[in-house]
Amino acid sequence: MCGNSSKYNGTISFHRFPVDLEVRSKWLTLVKIRRYIFTPTECTRVCSCHFLFEDFVTTTGGEKRLKKGSVPCLFAWNEFSVPAPRLNVWQRRPRPPSPDQPMASDNEMVTEEEVLHCDHAYFVTPTSALVTHQLADENEALRRKVEELQQEVQSLQLHSRFGLQHLQGSDEDIRFYTRFTSYKHFQAFWQLVEPAATTKMVRITGVHAASKEPSLLRPSKLAPIDELLLFLMHLSVGLHLRDLAKRFNIHTTTASRIITSWTHFLYYLLGSIRLWIPPEKVKAHLPPEFALFPDTQVVLDCTEIFCQTPSSLLLHSEVYSPYKSHTTFKAMIGIAPHGPITFVSPLYAGSMSDREIFKQSGIAKLLTPEMAIMVDKGFFVDNLFPGKVYRPAFLARNKQMAKEDVQQTQSIARVRVHVERCIRRVKENKLFDKVIPLSVCGSIDQLFTVACLLVNYQNGPLVKAWATQK
Repeated sequence: MCGNSSKYNGTISFHRFPVDLEVRSKWLTLVKIRRYIFTPTECTRVCSCHFLFEDFVTTTGGEKRLKKGSVPCLFAWNEFSVPAPRLNVWQRRPRPPSPDQPMASDNEMVTEEEVLHCDHAYFVTPTSALVTHQLADENEALRRKVEELQQEVQSLQLHSRFGLQHLQGSDEDIRFYTRFTSYKHFQAFWQLVEPAATTKMVRITGVHAASKEPSLLRPSKLAPIDELLLFLMHLSVGLHLRDLAKRFNIHTTTASRIITSWTHFLYYLLGSIRLWIPPEKVKAHLPPEFALFPDTQVVLDCTEIFCQTPSSLLLHSEVYSPYKSHTTFKAMIGIAPHGPITFVSPLYAGSMSDREIFKQSGIAKLLTPEMAIMVDKGFFVDNLFPGKVYRPAFLARNKQMAKEDVQQTQSIARVRVHVERCIRRVKENKLFDKVIPLSVCGSIDQLFTVACLLVNYQNGPLVKAWATQK
């Protein structure tokens, strides 16, 4: 008399007769009490409504299974009954009676409770509470899983884009990627340039973007401080544009525009600050090592960086340096006796002499008769400005130097070496370790100047003892 069917309700389950003979005989005895002629077949099933709640176990996949040794014991004839909850829409829909259900006459109405007893109320079985509880647990587990996945996505997004937050915990990483000595030192420099970077910086954009009004330009994909980090990484570590674009999760063209924008911005911003120090301040900070040269205003030297060999033979001859046996760009750098860079010339062709660079750089206009300069042997500039020149002596045609010349050469070399140490700080930027392609020659002059100007902000004194001097 059971009318349950999986067609109308998916919450009930159907179970085969057990293989164990003892348990199978119990099933047959209970099922055949009201069915005198009954022989189970391979397709015979008993629904879950005829078992106790404790007879079931649910797998992790949500499948309902009977415990070993369970037998059906709930039938209409043994007065099985459970509290009836509110029926769902499908259950409230009127349906024709099943063939085994008696028709009610006009004078006799079948009550809802009798119908429930007759149909066994498969929609209110004891397993409904278990299924509801399991669904609630599964929903809670899924909700927690979604939260975990969201946190993982945020973490992956954070790690997929390189930024200053990756370096702030390591001063060693800050030094490697930016040449600043510490994170605090980098933040101090950022506070100096941030007002101008956020209000006055002119960005290099595409042709279509440049034709629009400034208010219609798209905002930068990176924070300004991360753009500065990208520029410093390109300069300090010499990373390729493709590598930088991959690290910061941007397009290669965007990385190129950021580098160009910050090159021009820092060139004009840092270049607007006067580097040349007045003579009285130079003398006030003169180190004891310069006691023999008290009127020294600047220590000069030239340096070269390799460039790509041009295809034109004329250009090749102009930029070829016999000293380096390679095509180079050449610049002159000057430092005050106590260490800071006070003069940077433009880049010139590698074939140009030190004297010619001194003449074209314009430094002679800054020198007065009471100022002296200290140079290397190649600087024959005595007649180019009215001041004094400290230069190592030449052997000339003599077989041996005089004692006074040897002492003076040693004294000059002992203090002139500091300009070479300062130039080495500039060349710690790995961008200048490789050959500069001709495609960036339009901005390499400004880029080299910015690298020289940043040395005054990135490093401490050339000699530790000078740090305590006023």
